[in-house]
Amino acid sequence: MRFIFTGKNMNVEEGVKERVSTKLGRLGKLLPDAADVNVVFSMNRHLTTMEVTIPLHKRTLRAEVTDADVNNCMDAAVDILERQVVKYKTRLRDRRRRNVATHEEVQFIDATPDEDATATEVNFIRTKKFAFKPMDAQEAVMEMELLNHSFYVFRNAHNDEINVVYKRDDGEYGLIEPR
Repeated sequence: MRFIFTGKNMNVEEGVKERVSTKLGRLGKLLPDAADVNVVFSMNRHLTTMEVTIPLHKRTLRAEVTDADVNNCMDAAVDILERQVVKYKTRLRDRRRRNVATHEEVQFIDATPDEDATATEVNFIRTKKFAFKPMDAQEAVMEMELLNHSFYVFRNAHNDEINVVYKRDDGEYGLIEPR
């Protein structure tokens, strides 16, 4: 694994880099050898935020932890990433074992846009760019759950259009398709 360290509003010391490499090295047995691990430390007042991103072939593992102690951040981030890897590998194993005839489909609910959206100027704090991978809605829901996000934008493999899956407040999933 190759580690890339970045510090925002702080310098990342060599001792911290070594401890992070050792702690995240536990994930080495679960991940490919050529995995890049992006570690971003940021300091806001007296709290340290540690953001770890591991882009894989078709998936991205991510953990973000905020704490006053850097060591607590490291422990929590490693625990989060281990759970994500085990969950992902278990799902892949179960998917292979499952018979196609008994495959359960996630039920999608149509979404209606908000009518009372106002046109005010919006200040963007963060912009992310990423490549859209063709996948079906099931894979998009799995990716969304793996990243622990409330929505996921993807290119639908069936019609090659950009779609969005999202998790509703009632625990169900929704799919937004263009007309």
